[in-house]
Amino acid sequence: MFDWDLLDILLPALAAGVLVLSTHVLLGRQVLKRGIIFIDLAIAQVAALGAIVAHMHPVLEDAPFSGVWMPALFALAGAGGIAWLSRRMADELEAMIGCLYVLAAVGAMLLLANDPHGAELLKQLMSGQILWVSWEQLYLPALVSAAVLALIVARPTVLDGAGFYLVFALVITLSVELVGVYLVFSTLILPALAVNKLNCAKALGWAYLVGLCGYLAGLLLSAMFDLPSGAMIVATLALSAMVFRLVSAKR
Repeated sequence: MFDWDLLDILLPALAAGVLVLSTHVLLGRQVLKRGIIFIDLAIAQVAALGAIVAHMHPVLEDAPFSGVWMPALFALAGAGGIAWLSRRMADELEAMIGCLYVLAAVGAMLLLANDPHGAELLKQLMSGQILWVSWEQLYLPALVSAAVLALIVARPTVLDGAGFYLVFALVITLSVELVGVYLVFSTLILPALAVNKLNCAKALGWAYLVGLCGYLAGLLLSAMFDLPSGAMIVATLALSAMVFRLVSAKR
């Protein structure tokens, strides 16, 4: 039976999911169009590495908002590097993105090897803590998401050029802080993949619906059965995308 007292926890978590979906569905379709599937995973891992550096450095740890601007700097540097590689090594870009992800992941492990709380921090950055998101944590992501969506509406071509990498890095940085690396990747790819074969005007709306169903089901199941929220949402997003893909294919 559902405990209605859990709404105080679930509503901010759902709001965080909606914020992440608002930008990630659009960016995810662009990722599939460009054929750079693992860019989100790589940039998210680089942003997580920036968060770890901020955590490990005694001066940066006490600096104001270091948990935001330090991952952002790393993500922007990673995105800039990928943008540079896309012009010079286009035929090997996906392989280079994979290498970037592995190097960032290894760097994170090495930095946290002797930290007594390293395993917990790494788990938090990878799987996220969406159930413990507060309303106050959503103010900055909401402002950035609104600004990004307004920019895309005003200038849709921003997603076609190098500006895509800048927008991508900023959005991914804030999303990793909210929901973790795995859920960032799943939110970008799974809804976009669900509607990838649709050529109708409603494809974007269907992608948002797939994502929203995945988040709703995952949050409810994780709360009812005391399961890890991030992992549960990834599973329900995958199920939601698979069901939609099968149903739309038959129609």
